[in-house]
Amino acid sequence: MSPKHLTVSGFFLLIIVLFLCSASFSRADEVQLKPDHPERYTVVKGDTLWDISARFLKSPWMWPKIWKINQEIKNPHLIYPGDVIVFRMVDGKPELSVLRKETVTAPGLPSLPESAQEREPAAAATPADDRTVKLQPQVHSEPLDAAIPTIPPNAIMPFLTRPLAVGENELEEAGYITTGLDDRIALGNGSQFYARRLKDEGPEYYQIVRPGKPIRHPDTGELLAYEAVYLGNAHRLETGDPSKLVVTQVKQEIIPTDRLVEAPSKVSLPYYYPRAPKTQVAGRIVSALNAVDEIGPLTVVGISLGTREGMEEGNVLRVMRHAGMQKDPVTRRSYQLPDEQSALVMVFRTYEKMSYALVMTATQPVHMLDTVVTP
Repeated sequence: MSPKHLTVSGFFLLIIVLFLCSASFSRADEVQLKPDHPERYTVVKGDTLWDISARFLKSPWMWPKIWKINQEIKNPHLIYPGDVIVFRMVDGKPELSVLRKETVTAPGLPSLPESAQEREPAAAATPADDRTVKLQPQVHSEPLDAAIPTIPPNAIMPFLTRPLAVGENELEEAGYITTGLDDRIALGNGSQFYARRLKDEGPEYYQIVRPGKPIRHPDTGELLAYEAVYLGNAHRLETGDPSKLVVTQVKQEIIPTDRLVEAPSKVSLPYYYPRAPKTQVAGRIVSALNAVDEIGPLTVVGISLGTREGMEEGNVLRVMRHAGMQKDPVTRRSYQLPDEQSALVMVFRTYEKMSYALVMTATQPVHMLDTVVTP
């Protein structure tokens, strides 16, 4: 066979591979409906946007692709108890819209159920044009008893207010505990102590932390961060060098040399906008914060992808299970099985070299060192 023939054959083979990859990406990006999806659903308190979308879609995180929006509605990115989610086909494409409690629908659109109409306030009965609403790619904070959150609040709230990871040199310049009053070494609730390296114009409230074990990239060995061991809270009583503080909460034993970092202000649960990363990424699961034996739904995991790789809050990733080696029954030789999708995770907190994500759905147990990739 001539070299020219080989070159032409190779070219067509490349075209076929690219076509198959393109088709695969298109299918992955395609919104697939559940065959038993409802035509409408009335939102109730305790719902999450992820769970509501799971009633209609096989991949709940893809709901923004089929939402219809009317920017004139107040808070068009939020959904409230009593709103009605309506499904319909428009020009052969699926569409989800939200009918507010105050909406009066135009002819040709589904009307609100009587139960929803009865809950409307009298002022909402005034005629208005039909309005629909869609989630926007923004993060907003509202009281938890108002709009419906994206994910269960109790799954991540503890991890929004406490330090989860610290950089290699992050705590070197932080304030530190020197000694407790009356020369106490171990500090408890109500214990007063002295600390140094706190600026007089610094904050009034602090968190007490200690660097934990290093988190390294399993493939390169690069130090991604240190786990931040949260020990408790403190309130500054007097400024100066040393400053005087009192322990207001204890989670673990507090001793001299433990560090003081500024306590965050009151945090509300953000309304995350689930979406795929802007680029094709691949990383590993490097830690599991609240797992006991197996990593399952609503478990917080650390991944080896951070802001330097373009990670943003709300990014959704596929977890690929390592199937391992299998012995061929004919050749008797071992061969590598392909990785299989086992779960979806959503990033909710980012650092430079790593991020923390919540396992949203899982068809199989997730394990340390499993791969996470762009869906």
